[in-house]
Amino acid sequence: MTEPFPAQSSLVHLKALEARGHWGIKCGLDNPRRLLEALGRPQEAFPVVLLAGTNGKGSTGAFLAHALRGCGIRTGWTTSPHLVSPAERIWVDGAPLEEPALDRLLGEAFDAEASLGLKATYFELMIAAACLAFREAQVGLAVVEVGMGGRWDATNAADPLLTVLTNVAMDHMAYLGATREEIAREKLCTARAGRPLVLGPGLDPGWVWPLLECRPVLHPAPPMRADRLAWDHTWVEGHRIRLAGLHQLDNLATAWEALRALRRLGLPVEPEAAWRGIEATTWPGRLWAVPGLPNVTMDGAHNPHGARALAAHARAARVKPQLWFSAMGDKDLTSMKQELAAMEPESVVLVRGENPRYAAPEALRALWGSHLEVLDIPTAARRLRKPSSALRLVCGSLYFLGDLLKALGVTLRF
Repeated sequence: MTEPFPAQSSLVHLKALEARGHWGIKCGLDNPRRLLEALGRPQEAFPVVLLAGTNGKGSTGAFLAHALRGCGIRTGWTTSPHLVSPAERIWVDGAPLEEPALDRLLGEAFDAEASLGLKATYFELMIAAACLAFREAQVGLAVVEVGMGGRWDATNAADPLLTVLTNVAMDHMAYLGATREEIAREKLCTARAGRPLVLGPGLDPGWVWPLLECRPVLHPAPPMRADRLAWDHTWVEGHRIRLAGLHQLDNLATAWEALRALRRLGLPVEPEAAWRGIEATTWPGRLWAVPGLPNVTMDGAHNPHGARALAAHARAARVKPQLWFSAMGDKDLTSMKQELAAMEPESVVLVRGENPRYAAPEALRALWGSHLEVLDIPTAARRLRKPSSALRLVCGSLYFLGDLLKALGVTLRF
């Protein structure tokens, strides 16, 4: 079995973090607030942009962090989940942390946890480590991505000067609510009264306003238009964007409106410099051509909304790929299948993972066809290494992509 990070005896705190499991959820702010207090309130050492939404948070954060760095602002960015190493979740001034640095910061978080008698989750410990990293690096701004929802998410222990809401769709209903309005209310608790709230172009301010528990200043993002479209990149307003997909236009519009709001708040955001950062933006696992594997593209579409966006891009680019699919069993697999089938894939390959959270082979076959073989991760990796003239699109879950990348031995570059 592939190690989750390089086997270095010194990385004891990373190993302890991994033992907590990625999927532990605790709804409440008591743990993160107490943890951050014991660490000297590192989240107060820099201004924060809090980034919420069902989909597109990672790509919007990538555009925003790269644009801010392009403007000469020393920028921190935290995102989740990771693909190969937990260190990918914390980005400082253009690069993820080195694992020894993360291990050291996690050590501080574990010490604080022990002194308080707490049992923090994986995510709470990572957010504490991110805040410590940003304080230590003296960042000028941190882009902090919400893990799930917003009201009780560990990231909401920060006090943002700006909140961004990319979109609202049906996901994590067991925790956030059974309707889109209930889910939106949970996410909108990241907003602060009197401070800017940027809405993705698909969100109607008239729908959002009655759902708010506070009264922020709304800044709806206007839609952007694609000048040209290709499978592996997008042009917009004369600029070539390295992130592909029609849905990236919404993410870019949201990031651009956030930059405008930050400029109004006095940050040195210059459009030309911001565009240079945007054009340099890469984001592994999001319609991403895998280095060293010709004709293999990976995308972390992990719910029906994400699957719909992926299928829309395939149709617009007139591509009918071989689809390699796996997902977590707690997702709406039926709706995901319906959305992905709309791209009319040339063929379908099903994959299962070792973690019990993966959808069972029987569930995958019941949806996609009882005749289909279900591969394990090592077998899927061996087959993807073989050259093919057909485009192979691997999608369904970022955790699936991460497990497959570890088996493939692919080195990520940000």
